[in-house]
Amino acid sequence: MSKKEQTHNNETPLSLSEHYVAPFEDTEVQPIDAVKVDEKPSNLWLEAWRDMRKRVMFWIAAVIILLVLVVALFPQLFTKLDPMYCNLDFSNEGPDANSLLGYTEQGCDIYAHIIYGTSTSVSVGIIAVLLTFTVGLIFGALAGYFGGIVDAILSRLGDIFFSIPYILAAIVVMSVLVEHRNIWVISLAIGGFAWPSTARILRAEILRVKSQDFVTAAESIGLSKFKTLVKHVLPNAIAPVIVVTTLSLAGAIVAEATLSFLGVGLPSGEFLSWGNDINAAQDHLRSRPQNLIYPSIALSITVLGFIMMGEVVRDALDPKARARR
Repeated sequence: MSKKEQTHNNETPLSLSEHYVAPFEDTEVQPIDAVKVDEKPSNLWLEAWRDMRKRVMFWIAAVIILLVLVVALFPQLFTKLDPMYCNLDFSNEGPDANSLLGYTEQGCDIYAHIIYGTSTSVSVGIIAVLLTFTVGLIFGALAGYFGGIVDAILSRLGDIFFSIPYILAAIVVMSVLVEHRNIWVISLAIGGFAWPSTARILRAEILRVKSQDFVTAAESIGLSKFKTLVKHVLPNAIAPVIVVTTLSLAGAIVAEATLSFLGVGLPSGEFLSWGNDINAAQDHLRSRPQNLIYPSIALSITVLGFIMMGEVVRDALDPKARARR
């Protein structure tokens, strides 16, 4: 008998409960087992930024917004004229060597009014949106994550505010506070009634996120509810709120112009704003339409810039929208 046959006969046969395991060196590694060690994990914000950079609309909106912010912060760089200096001798006069766009009924420079009015209109928009974002973030996060009685109370409170048109509420507030009209009051009047939409969107998104496995894992290791909400839930639910906030900024600027146009906004003698310029020019619409057109163009371009940016951000943060392109 050969040596090989003896070895085979001496082997103990495997029982039904035992399994043969081949040595590691005899196991063929399939391509699916290969792991790319240098591959970085996907990041929603990084992918969104890469997507936005490729779009022409993003750069157009970015240039408009950047220009508006520079004009709002440094108006003296764009005109040397005093916007509050008026000379009735130049009332409703056209452009000349000293005035690029002509003069108002009071003899004020239209171009200087538009440049310095940028700061007021943009400031009101930013403050109002920050207020809307803050209140909506707090109420939406608490209602969506904790649920129960907290969700019931905050949701009903949001329904009450949501049923009131914020422009109508702002008109009432500004009409009552006639002697206290300033940038902070009008921003509070606009932002204080516009937060329910933000809260609703965030609440719905948090309800979706908090049921995922990584949130359950964070809670199972003993992380408090507050830390879980701040560190894990909010960062994964904030994207739709960012989009709404960007679009709301354009709406807040329009709201300020609307209130000023209706005569319940900022006092025209104390504050320069595009709404006040449009309001002052409406009486001479037929004889001097350019007095109304110029500030309206500035308002429209600014609002268009923020709307375009909001559209780009929305598409960039939506994986389905990126896949369709």
